[in-house]
Order: sequence, then C-alpha cells, then structure tokens
Amino acid sequence: MENKKPKIIVIGGGFAGLQFIQNIDEDLFEILLIDKVNHHQFQPLYYQVATSQLEPSNISFPLRKIFQNRKNIHIRMAEVDSVNVAEKKILTNIGEFSYDYLILAMGCKTNYFGNKDLEKYTFGLKTTYDAINIRNTILQSFEDVVSMTEEEKAYLFNIVIVGAGPTGVELAGAYAEIKRNILPKDFPDVDFQKLKIILIEGSMHTLNNMSELAKTSSENYLKELGVIVKTNTIVKNYDGRTIILNTGETIKCKNVIWAAGITCNTISGLDLTTRVQNGRLKVDRYNLVEGYLDIYALGDLAWMATPKYPNGHPQVANVAINQAKNLAKNFRRQIQKRDLKPYEYKNLGAMATVGKHKAIVDLPFGSIKGYFAWFVWMLLHLMLILSVKNKLFIFINWAITYFTKDTSLRLILTKNQHKNV
Repeated sequence: MENKKPKIIVIGGGFAGLQFIQNIDEDLFEILLIDKVNHHQFQPLYYQVATSQLEPSNISFPLRKIFQNRKNIHIRMAEVDSVNVAEKKILTNIGEFSYDYLILAMGCKTNYFGNKDLEKYTFGLKTTYDAINIRNTILQSFEDVVSMTEEEKAYLFNIVIVGAGPTGVELAGAYAEIKRNILPKDFPDVDFQKLKIILIEGSMHTLNNMSELAKTSSENYLKELGVIVKTNTIVKNYDGRTIILNTGETIKCKNVIWAAGITCNTISGLDLTTRVQNGRLKVDRYNLVEGYLDIYALGDLAWMATPKYPNGHPQVANVAINQAKNLAKNFRRQIQKRDLKPYEYKNLGAMATVGKHKAIVDLPFGSIKGYFAWFVWMLLHLMLILSVKNKLFIFINWAITYFTKDTSLRLILTKNQHKNV
C-alpha cells in the first residue's frame, strides 16, 4: 500500500507562496494553495497600472495556469477565517481543510494606523483591483474637470500621495510625467498647469530607508518634475474633501492615495504572543513560527531576528522569495534526514524609479542614479515577470511610452457605464 504523502497547505499566492510551491518536491508532498484571488499579482508594478502605463493582465498571472502541469498542486479560491491548531485544520468560507504542515504567506495590507476616515476616503495600493480603482477614479477626475465649476475644480486639481517610499515616489513621478506629456494633448481646453502633484512624507526624506544618494536624488528628481514634496509632515485627518496636516495646513483634494505604511494580514487561532510589530509572526531561522512544530511564516509576515538583522528583515520581495526557496529545500532535507539550513539574508540592494531616465539603485557595493540606474530598474523588473508573453507585452508598452511619451491605455472601465449612449 502506497504511503500517504504529507499535506502542506500554503495560504497566499504572493512572492513567498509562489516560490515555495515552485521549489517544493511534489513527489514527496501534496500541496494545497489557498488564496482569495485566483492570480499572482506583481506588486512592484501596481503603480504603472494605476497610472495607465500597463494593463492589469500584464502583471497578473492565473495560479491555475502557473501550476497546470503540477499534478500534486491543488488550488482553492477562498477566504481563510481561522486555524484550528488542535485539529490541524484551516477554516475557510468554502469549508475546512486538514494539513500536516501549514505555510502562512498572506503578506500585508495598507496600514491606516487606526484612522477610519483615512481608510474610508483614501485609496490603498495593495492589489491589482486597487490599482484599477485608482486608474478609473483619476481618469474620471480628468474628465470631470472639463465641465466643473471653478470651486469644484479646486478639489480635483490636487492629487495627493501620502508616503514617500518607492511606491509613493514612483506614483508621484508617473503622475508628474502624465501632467507634462499627456494631459495638455488630451485636454487642450483645460489648463492642467494648475494640477498639483503633492507628495507627503512623515520622515525627513523621500526614500528614507534607502541610501543618502537615493534620498537626495529622488527629492531632486521629483522637484524637477514639478512635484510638491512635503517632508516631516503627517496627515492628521481627511474627510473626503479636505486634508488636515500636523502643520496646520489644509489641502482641498478628492483624490488621496495612501502609501504610508503596511500591516500584516492576520489569521485567528494562533497564540497572540507570537505577534510582534505590525502583526508579524516571530519565527526561528527556519521560518518555524514560535511555539509551533508544524506552522511556518514567510516573507512580509515573518519576523526573524538574526545577528545581522536583530530587528527583523526588511519587508521586500527578495526576502520573501529566498525564505520560500530555503524552506522548500529544508522540507526535502527533513525527509532525507539531513541537516536543515538556516536562512541568511543576502541584501541585493533596493531601487526606485521617479521617471524617464530618473532612477536610483542601491547595490551592496554602492549606489547609482540616472539613466543607467533606470535601465537596470527596467531590466530587473522584466526578469522577475513570470511569463515570456507578459515580458514581451510590458517591454512593448515601455518602448512605445519611451519614444512617444504617451500610452493608449487610458480606459475608464466601471460597472456604472451606460449601455446606451
């Protein structure tokens, strides 16, 4: 009689979950992937969907397509409610699933720091759907400006981005280039010189977690593009029309994108003492959640203290990918009764782009900026895209945009469109 394979449940099809499954030996294990959406989402390029530079399908990859040739990989589209540790079961909105090992790779969501108004009235950017929603709303605002009163235009002529990490900086730069290169041609009767792109950051610098070169260069690039940069500034509240800052200043604005922080997606049923800052789970050097023998956490969700990183690793894709690869190999080593390999983070650097020929790349041996950094940024992002077809589509879109300073993707697609014109 054939021995039953141990069953591993993976929750989350992001970078960590995907890499774990791609590297696990399916001859030794049965794998069940559970995610609330049916596709892997390439988060670093969300901002290009939001700013009409790429189609959502270019950065979204159906999970069943990815694993269609892996017969021991099963997929369920479901919302996970909780884990029953005693019975080793996952409870979801479509039923219960038993596991021998559980891999938590749910990633993060937008952190509104407990402010319900910010959560209600601002846009987050943590899913492809968020990016589509931002694209539709901003494009609709451009259309509305044509016929609105001067009083109402004041609210639409400001686009505010809160948080000057890579996402915020990239969004601000993209909208500044749209303002400069596209809107005057699309709307010759509207004075879009009045449009303000405002970037608000609570710390002293843009790209505050990167190198000194990145901090100074990104702010200089943004100002060259006409972005208004407000550092050492915190949003106290927003009611859907007016932003109140800690400086006492107010800004009229209907479109606010919140990129100021993240907090981990959580699952009930685990010991609360395992959680640390922003909901991260304490894990050992093998990604095993503290206090458990069969539950692991990967990527953004995992808080692992090492001599080099006593306060945990940065929540970046490189960590998620390599933790997942290491854990998959350790599962095989465990079956083969070999020594497990502890995870060690190799910092390959960080990068951000502000616009055409304007990028900063921090590498282990130094930092670069400008045209070459911009080329490196594009090349590395293309390499991380999963399919050859999508790489080609993205490259073509980027090439067209490079030479024409324009795109043809400015479509407003909403459920409220009239059937008859």
